[in-house]
Amino acid sequence: MIPSPGRLFRTTAFKLALVYLVVFSGLTLFLIAYISRSTTDLLTRQLESSIATEISSLVEQYRRGGIRQVVGSVEIRSRRPSASLYLVADFSGRTIVGNVADLPLAVLNLPDGKPVQVSYQRLDGDVAREFQALVRVFALPGGFRLLVGRDVGERTEFEDVIAESIQFVILVMVVMGLVTWVFVSRSVLGRVEDMAETSRRIISGDLGRRLQVTGSGDEFDNLATSLNHMLERIEALMTGLKEVSDDIAHDLKTPLTRLRNRLETALRDSRGEAGYREAIGASIEDADELIHLFDALLRIARVEAGSSGDELKPLDAAAIAADVAELYEPVVEDAGGTLTARVDGPLPIAGNRALISQALTNLLDNAIKYALPPEEGAPALSGTVAPALAGTVELRAKRVGEEVHLTVVDHGPGIPLADHERVTQRFVRLERSRTLPGSGLGLSLVSAVARLHGGRLALADAGPGLAATLVLPVRLETGGAEENHGTDVH
Repeated sequence: MIPSPGRLFRTTAFKLALVYLVVFSGLTLFLIAYISRSTTDLLTRQLESSIATEISSLVEQYRRGGIRQVVGSVEIRSRRPSASLYLVADFSGRTIVGNVADLPLAVLNLPDGKPVQVSYQRLDGDVAREFQALVRVFALPGGFRLLVGRDVGERTEFEDVIAESIQFVILVMVVMGLVTWVFVSRSVLGRVEDMAETSRRIISGDLGRRLQVTGSGDEFDNLATSLNHMLERIEALMTGLKEVSDDIAHDLKTPLTRLRNRLETALRDSRGEAGYREAIGASIEDADELIHLFDALLRIARVEAGSSGDELKPLDAAAIAADVAELYEPVVEDAGGTLTARVDGPLPIAGNRALISQALTNLLDNAIKYALPPEEGAPALSGTVAPALAGTVELRAKRVGEEVHLTVVDHGPGIPLADHERVTQRFVRLERSRTLPGSGLGLSLVSAVARLHGGRLALADAGPGLAATLVLPVRLETGGAEENHGTDVH
């Protein structure tokens, strides 16, 4: 697609081509001019040196044989085919011998010194045409003048060649600039237009569109890959938001309906003060359950957005695990089980202590809820549990390579392998009857905390039971991390 002239001058491709053309043209012209100037100076120095050598030779002959020997030598040299110029004139400026037509007296009266460039006519050539020569005049005794020079036609031709080369180079640079513009327009601007078109489709609602990756590995491929990852994340968040909306509508319908029916019944029936108190108390419990649900959703949203309120600081995960184990030991005992903890420290990490503690307590709450012996009349999940392991919950904290593993192991019915990924989603509960308390957000929060800390939540079969591991990266420089050198809790 060829853009309009107005848009053409605003495109990056045109600006880049123009910049390259100006820069390379300027650099090329500078190099040509520098080479031309250096070569011209070299030729001039060679001419001056040659002229000085010949004058010295003729002056030496004058000293040996006077003006007659100089005239004879000049006559012989004048007949040789070369670019050399010779002239011997008397005091009045009249030519005695030489291969140059009469020169103005002003030229012959030039002081001896640095050679100068003058115009001259040849005796054996086209007298109507003037040539350029570099000459030097030397005064001899008796008023005689000796002129020696060199024709600069070769130097002039060289300068003409350089001028033609500059014109040719400018033409080539313009053509190369146009070729560069066409190439940049088709390759670079084409990729940009493709990205813009894909972006417009995404804005229109097609979240499944992705930027093209050609496989060249260039900057556009890197940009497209990064943007595609971002789009996948956005699509996942949008899908999650839709699922959350559907799940909220489903999970909140029952407690809200129950709350409304209870209040309506209390309003309709005359129960007395005790009955009203009982209805209000039950309604408050339902309201607390709803508040707890919304608090969990808000916490997950803040963690996933990376705005939990506190920055990640150097911590010792072993100290956190030991504190949580000490806190939950009586809770597990009250539930009819035993908590066994093995914490090997120190375990340096960078994290948020409150969030990591919350993640561990969520894992322990799940173990207590689903793995400990249920109360009489409570439904049990399918699965067979070894009697020797029933009622045992383990908390392990150790370092594995460059990772810290915080693991809660129970010996309950566990979670089928096919559901390991699904249970980390919001409002997912494998207990279909939903008679046990909970909202299906516990593992979602643990997974969000793990991602915030650059880690992951790993679920595995404990044979029998479930081993839920919060995997966090090790921080080598602990700074002010808390210290713990191993703790056993039974």
